[in-house]
Amino acid sequence: MSEFSMDRRHFLETMGSVSAGAVLMSTMSERAYSAPIREKKTWQPISDRKVRVGIVGYGVCRFGAAFGFQDHPNVEIIAVSDLIPERREGLMKACRCSKSYESLEVLVKDPKIEAVFVATDAPSHAKHCIEVLKHGKHVMSAVPAVLGSIEDAECLLETVQQSGFKYMMAETSCFRPDCYAMRQIYKAGGFGRLVFSEGEYYHYHSTPIPSFRDWRVGMPPLWYPTHSTAYYIGVTGKRFKSVSCVGFNAGFDAYKAGANRYKNSFTDEVALFKTSEGGSSRMLMCKGIQDLIAERGRVFGERGWMEDIHYHGTMKDLPDLDRPSLPPGMPAGGHGGSHGPLTNEFITAILQDREPMVNIYEALAMTVPGIVAHQSALRDGETLKIPQYDRGSV
Repeated sequence: MSEFSMDRRHFLETMGSVSAGAVLMSTMSERAYSAPIREKKTWQPISDRKVRVGIVGYGVCRFGAAFGFQDHPNVEIIAVSDLIPERREGLMKACRCSKSYESLEVLVKDPKIEAVFVATDAPSHAKHCIEVLKHGKHVMSAVPAVLGSIEDAECLLETVQQSGFKYMMAETSCFRPDCYAMRQIYKAGGFGRLVFSEGEYYHYHSTPIPSFRDWRVGMPPLWYPTHSTAYYIGVTGKRFKSVSCVGFNAGFDAYKAGANRYKNSFTDEVALFKTSEGGSSRMLMCKGIQDLIAERGRVFGERGWMEDIHYHGTMKDLPDLDRPSLPPGMPAGGHGGSHGPLTNEFITAILQDREPMVNIYEALAMTVPGIVAHQSALRDGETLKIPQYDRGSV
């Protein structure tokens, strides 16, 4: 997926507006601190065991091979699958794997496979992950965890809890350099409570991106929220409690009355969430802003604030902000170099028998608020409560 970058000043001049975050940025005068120079990390293996992995899905974005499982020294790819034979062949070649199955439902029956990467169409993520877990295997899913269904979210959570196997959502923003650094500073107390935060996912396309059975055509924007919501949930581990959301129609054909399966007319949705810290978060997903493709966020706390990789605040000795190192020969990949770190986190969690960073609770905390936000937009911005899913739920 291509990425488009635009510096903030040019963005504001182009758009002719200033966000609340920009106002704060222009008025605060505290010194910006950078992380101390450290010796470059080198990857240290924690085990010589290879996790036996199956990979499913090689669609438009080619995500099945894009996260680098085939290049991790602790991975052996046993088999791959895609419903379309030509894509299945392409995935086999890209993953350097000689075995394939015609569907996920067949692949999960292979007793040699102990973990599966689900890179299928978004409407199938919950169903496919449940199928993997029920066959006694760990699973990592592309985003979002579920598409538009709170019932699917609850079924997925219940299955994870009952199975005892590991679930991880591959939310790329969590391993972007800025978001990862924000997380480390937050944990070290460099922000205090967050007063305000922003997460923005812009993906302009006046005509829909090709997708399996056209699932992207007319999709409600905040049903795909996690690139934005990670800039609060992924930073703090806290929760959104309620939301008011406004939708906008940019006039594209796919969003006209009766033009899509979702009965959705919104190309853009901007939501204001109340957080469990008592602050607020502005999160958006916009498709209608001309030529803008970007994923970014900002956080503003009692003791400091941060945009990009620049911290402004009271903490002078910053913690280590560098992402974990990758094995030699394993590329960082796309979405800000997040693909490789996500795969490494999943595999390491299995080897260490621990929870992955974006476990089921964090995944639903990033996903479900977007579903409720769309409901709010349909009700002209009515404030709605957000279901909470944490340990002990369901």
